[in-house]
Amino acid sequence: MRKAWYLLQTSGKTERVGKIMEEKSEINGHAGHKSPLPAVSMKSEKKSFKDRLMVFLKRNLLVILTVSGVLVGVGLGMMVRNMNLTRAQMTYFAFPGEMLLRMLKMIILPLVVCSLISGAASLDTRSLGKLGGIAVSYFLVTTLIASSIGVALAFIIKPGVGAGALNTNNLGLEDVSSNKETADSFLDLARNLFPSNLVAAAFRSYVTDYKMILVGNGTNGTLNNQKVPYGTDADGMNILGLVLFAMVFGVALRKLGTEGEELIRFFNAFNEATMVLVSWIMWYVPFGIMFLVGSKIVEMEDVVLLVTSLGKYIFASILGHIIHGGFVLPLIYFGFTRKNPFSFLSGLITPFTTAFATCSSSATLPTMMKCVEENNGVDKRISRFILPIGATVNMDGAAIFQCVAAVFIAQLNNVDLNAGQIFTILVTATASSVGAAGIPAGGIITIAIILEAIGLPTHDLSLMLAVDWIVDRTTTVVNVEGDALGAGILHHINEQEMKKQQQHQEEQELQEVKVEVVANVKAEEETSPLVTHQNQGESSSRETLSEKDGVESVL
Repeated sequence: MRKAWYLLQTSGKTERVGKIMEEKSEINGHAGHKSPLPAVSMKSEKKSFKDRLMVFLKRNLLVILTVSGVLVGVGLGMMVRNMNLTRAQMTYFAFPGEMLLRMLKMIILPLVVCSLISGAASLDTRSLGKLGGIAVSYFLVTTLIASSIGVALAFIIKPGVGAGALNTNNLGLEDVSSNKETADSFLDLARNLFPSNLVAAAFRSYVTDYKMILVGNGTNGTLNNQKVPYGTDADGMNILGLVLFAMVFGVALRKLGTEGEELIRFFNAFNEATMVLVSWIMWYVPFGIMFLVGSKIVEMEDVVLLVTSLGKYIFASILGHIIHGGFVLPLIYFGFTRKNPFSFLSGLITPFTTAFATCSSSATLPTMMKCVEENNGVDKRISRFILPIGATVNMDGAAIFQCVAAVFIAQLNNVDLNAGQIFTILVTATASSVGAAGIPAGGIITIAIILEAIGLPTHDLSLMLAVDWIVDRTTTVVNVEGDALGAGILHHINEQEMKKQQQHQEEQELQEVKVEVVANVKAEEETSPLVTHQNQGESSSRETLSEKDGVESVL
């Protein structure tokens, strides 16, 4: 009887499960006997191909327009170059491109502050610390690898050997010098982390300058000039200080609990509204890029002389960017995620084109954030936390060309670098790239820090500035590629952690269910009416048998 009752229960459950599965399959349209498949004709195949083509064009329209804008801009610049425009006419020609840069820079401040506050507030302190540690380690390791590639290529290609006669006067360039001490450069970095005025940090940053004062005893005639540092303000957003403040402020709002929820919702809404503005600006990008590229080609003066004089330096820098961006970074991404990195990068053609045209990783941040979230499915909390930090801290492309430039200037001045100086170049390039401004030609100041650290003259910096408009394009593309792949790696690590937590929760729930099932079975055995009826029947049959035996024995 117990077995029969158990079989009845299990059969009833399987029938119910079977009915539920049939209903689900009917709802999803997979029930074979109730939803017969229509015959597929050639017309439907043709329609589906057209539909797929239209979907592809609709999805990639912005990418196609952006790439077309670059190509049309090159052709337009070549045509207008032969018209011998005046300086004023060149300014008018570059106006649409200038408007694109102004719009992108306008959106940087609200995007960085609001995205970091909402990102830091949406993550708990433990996961924030873990993700932050992984991100900083990734940025430091990739920048150190990039610096090593730059130094190695500079020693292999030797761009400065044989170019000893090349100097600033040959090319008609203005002299660019920097007398800033290396220690003051790093102290300025620390000072900018904690701005004294947050409002001023939105458009100014702290810079150390020097003045000469007379020190000594005037009666004895022992007066000496001493260089004394003092602080000044330079034009340009202090993005490093704003990033640190936004992160700490987001963590503080998270700690407030229910009291901080209203302010967190405000910043989330502000962030979403900013992303809507970004989506509108992105449709102006192809038109603006066309005139940015065209105006840059028109402004070029003697390109042949620059390329023949500094061709090896340009080749070494761009080759380093190709190696790092085409092989090293994708291999790191594949090592962490076991996914195809180039399918990930294929969704980021628009920000790469924007980076190539604007030469600014900060200006590329809005388009990068939108494409990473929409095309590659990266979690908003991850992208809005890591990408603003990466645009400020992670400068792989800049580290490559700065190391190549440092070795180039050493070879230009016939200085043999020893192992200590090479190590100093690697460490200084890795550390100083953290504070490099995410603007066009922002890395030239960082080269001055490296040259001061190894004791080389800085009067040849104008050579770097002359060809910086060429090298800076691939530099910015590699910078933003490293940020995007870092966001993809963190997204994958976060997904793995969430899967582990879900599996652990499911295992605990299964164990609880097993315990409940065992308890229910025991209770059914004790209290089931069929079982008690069966027990009573067995006892009554035993009594009748014993009575029969007694009667037989009496007889």
